[in-house]
Order: sequence, then C-alpha cells, then structure tokens
Amino acid sequence: MNKKLFKTLKLLRPKQWIKNFAIYAAVIFSGELFDPHIFSQVTLGFIAFCAMSSAIYVVNDIFDIEKDRMHPFKKFRPLAHGDLSIPYAILLFIVSVGIALFISFLINPAFVFVILIYLFLQLSYSIFLKNVTVMDILALATGYILRVYAGELATSFHISVWLVLTTVALSLFLAVGKRKSELTLISQMTSAQIEATRKTLSHYSESLLNVYASIFATSTFIFYSLFTFLENPQGLRIGLGVLLPDFLPPFLQRKWLMVTIIPVVYGLMRYLQDIYEKHEGESPEKVLLSDIPLLSTVIIWVILVVGIIYYLGG
Repeated sequence: MNKKLFKTLKLLRPKQWIKNFAIYAAVIFSGELFDPHIFSQVTLGFIAFCAMSSAIYVVNDIFDIEKDRMHPFKKFRPLAHGDLSIPYAILLFIVSVGIALFISFLINPAFVFVILIYLFLQLSYSIFLKNVTVMDILALATGYILRVYAGELATSFHISVWLVLTTVALSLFLAVGKRKSELTLISQMTSAQIEATRKTLSHYSESLLNVYASIFATSTFIFYSLFTFLENPQGLRIGLGVLLPDFLPPFLQRKWLMVTIIPVVYGLMRYLQDIYEKHEGESPEKVLLSDIPLLSTVIIWVILVVGIIYYLGG
C-alpha cells in the first residue's frame, strides 16, 4: 500500500507544483499579499492548478508510455516502468481534473475559463503540439504564462505590461532550456531513436537552441529592468524616512525595486550554467531545488521584492 502511494505521488509529480507559485505574482506586485480574503482566493487557485497540472502529467505519461521506455531517465516513471496500471492512471486523471474544476468554481467564472484553457492547451500539447517544431516550445511557455494570468483573474488586480513581457520572455527561456537539456541527454542516441523519443528534438540543432536561449535570457533581463524602473508598487509601507536621514539625496527615496535586478541577473547566469556546464534544465523545478545557490537567489529575490513593495514603497 505504501509503495503504491509513493508511486502515485511520483506519477502526480508534486515537485512540479513549484511552477504554480507564479499565480501569486499579481497579488504580490499589487501590494495586497497580506489581505486574508485575497490571499485565500489565490491559494485556492494555487491548489486548483496543482491538481490540474498533476492531471496533465498523468495523461502525458499515458500518451508517452512507449516513448518513455526508450528514454534514459523517463523509463523509470511509474507507468513506463509498469508500477501502476493505465486504468488506475485514467481514474487518477479524472479525479484530479474534477478537484481542480470544483475549486475553480469556488473562485470565479473567469478562473474556471483560464484553467479550462490550460487543460485544453496541455492536452493539445500531449496529443500533437509536442511533435510540432517551435510550437512545442511556445506551448510550454504558454503554460507558465497562464499561471500568471490566472492569479490576475483570481484577484482582479492587473499586473504591469512589463511584468507580463518578463513572464513571456522567462517562460520561453525556461522552455528552450528544457529542450536544450533534453537534446543533451539523448545526444548519444541515433537519429532514429531521437525521432522516436521526441520527434521535434531531431529538428533542433544545438546552435539554434543556443541562439534562442540567448535571445530570451536577454529579453528577460531587459523587460524586468524596465518593469522595476517604471513600476510604482502599492501597499503597506513604512517609508524611507523612518530608516534614512532626511539629508540623503532624493534618488534614495524611489526606484528601490531596481535592486532586485541583481539577483535576477545572477539567477539567469546560474541557470545558464546549469544548462551548459551541468547539462541540466530538463526539469526547471529539479534544477531549482537541487542548486542551492540558485534556490538561495530566488529566496533572496522574494524577500527583497516583498520588503521593497510592502515596506519601502518601491
């Protein structure tokens, strides 16, 4: 029984839930993170996305069971390895989707709409988009972007267009990094084996993915820098006058959010190092949780953002 429970959790991939924290972006940058009602709404949305994303991982493993058996690491997944049956996985998928939709109805109709779009997109990806060059990367990135928009719909707080563009660029960067690492992992296979394992990988050259990664890493940095310069955070704050003497220059009274560019730049550089030097990146959440300096950087960034928006006023 314990073994089946462990394999079930492995099939649901709870580590992947870390991606769903993107849903908190709207409430954090709107300055309303500590409002109990709003926070509870967003948390319900987070749980709904966790259930729905797990359902997608289950159905994806069902569709890819034969391909996963040829993969050096995916062959140990519960379905590919024969630890769980397909009928059991289908039941798990139905239950997870049901939970996600039930929670979504508790939030608002707009949230139900976006989570249904997410379901449709991910099912389309599992069935055919993953086999279409470029579209597979765009579909992966859209999944990240929908999480951010779901947070906006759950709270009715709009996020800056520059933060939206940052999300788009970062999502594409992570999706390209995933493809880059997958290509590295199967580089020892023949062209026929690569075609059978992941059709689109046979159409991506290493140099092309390098260009993509460079473009989207640079875009992420530029868009986030513009966001920090132009954003005017709202919310609870203590004001700099409490902390700093009045005689200090006026520029110290504003644009503190730009300080967070430093951990963002380091995080991008560290993630690129993981992709190119350590040949990781196939699973962004695995990289984040296993790379202590990168994880520490993300934590520092969150602390800085919350501290600046809610106490210094940006």
